[in-house]
Amino acid sequence: MKRLLVHSCCAHCAAYTFSYWREQGYETSAFWYNPNIHPYTEHQQRLKAMQTLALEMGLPLITAEGYDIIDYFRQVVGHEAERCRHCFKLRLSKTAEAAKEMGFDAFTTTLLISPHQKHDLLQEIGREVGGEKGIDFLYADLRKRYSDSRRLTKPLELHRQQYCGCVYSEWERYADITIE
Repeated sequence: MKRLLVHSCCAHCAAYTFSYWREQGYETSAFWYNPNIHPYTEHQQRLKAMQTLALEMGLPLITAEGYDIIDYFRQVVGHEAERCRHCFKLRLSKTAEAAKEMGFDAFTTTLLISPHQKHDLLQEIGREVGGEKGIDFLYADLRKRYSDSRRLTKPLELHRQQYCGCVYSEWERYADITIE
């Protein structure tokens, strides 16, 4: 059976995503690396929710050490309009490296279930990073199953975030603006 490492942004996006890849015949493991999530308390709440879901689903969860928010800011400051590109590259690069080091056959991300994410950009960066690291990136457009994933997690009463995770998206949420 092929092994797939799945970058996991949050429990609500992960639930259906893992079911989907398991149905495709992959042995899946979750990878937590989200230095973009701000503030730290939000990061920890999302991690705790992911840990709960992993236990519930019998899903191995690999957590990257540390909280690399400084690396995240070094990538995006001065490039706020392109922050998603830099953020995706940072997180997918770390996932691809971990997948390669641990002997996985491929990697992907739970971000692909969200209708709020930039799929063309995720696919472009995933393939680019996969080529650089020597490991396959798997793409599946799971957006139509987003509500199914949220429905799967609702009975677990997990923390439910209200923004992407970065300080910029939180600010845009309250200020009702878009950074350009």
